[in-house]
Amino acid sequence: MLDSGATGIENVREITRSSVLGIIVTGVMRVLLFLAILGVVAGGAVLSSENMAAEAFGVAAGAVGMRVFGIVLWAAAITSVIGAAFTSVSFITSSRTPERTRNLITVAFIAGCAVAYLLLGQAPQQLLIFAGAFNGLILPVGFGVLLWVAWRRRDLLHGYAYPRWLLIVGVITWFLTLFLGYTSLSGLAKLWG
Repeated sequence: MLDSGATGIENVREITRSSVLGIIVTGVMRVLLFLAILGVVAGGAVLSSENMAAEAFGVAAGAVGMRVFGIVLWAAAITSVIGAAFTSVSFITSSRTPERTRNLITVAFIAGCAVAYLLLGQAPQQLLIFAGAFNGLILPVGFGVLLWVAWRRRDLLHGYAYPRWLLIVGVITWFLTLFLGYTSLSGLAKLWG
C-alpha cells in the first residue's frame, strides 16, 4: 500500500483495515492447517518422516493430498519470498532510489535466499525453524524502531499522534517480542547444535 502511494493521515483507516484483514486471513489459515494435521494425528496416524506436514496431507488424501501440499507450500514460499524481498528492499532504499537499483537489490535478495536454501539443505522442518528463529531476532528491532518513531519522532508522521493506549500496548508487545526473540536463539542452537 505504501508503494502505491497510500500514505498520510487520510489513509490511516484504509491501511489499518488492510493490515488487520491480512493478519486475520493468515491466522485463520494457520489454525485450519493446525486443525487438519491434528485431525490426522487424532485419527490414529503416526507421522514419522522428515516432512511431517506433507505426510499428514498424504495420510488424509493420498497422492492428491501430497500434490495439494506441494501447491500450498509453493504458494506460501513464493508469497514469502516476494513479501520478504519487497519489505527488505523498502528498508534500505528511499523514494529517490532509481527503480532499476531497487529491482537489482530485490533480485540480489532473492538470489541470497536461494543460496541460503541450498546451503542449509532442503529439509523443510529445518528451514521453518531457521525462518522462525531469524524472524524472532529481527522483529524486536524493527518493531522498536516503529515505536520510537510513533513516540518520539512525530515530525516523521506529519502531525499524526497515535493514541497513548495504543503506544502502551505496543510497548508491552515489544517486550513480548524481546522475550520471543531470546527464545528463538535456542531454536537456532538446536538447529545447528
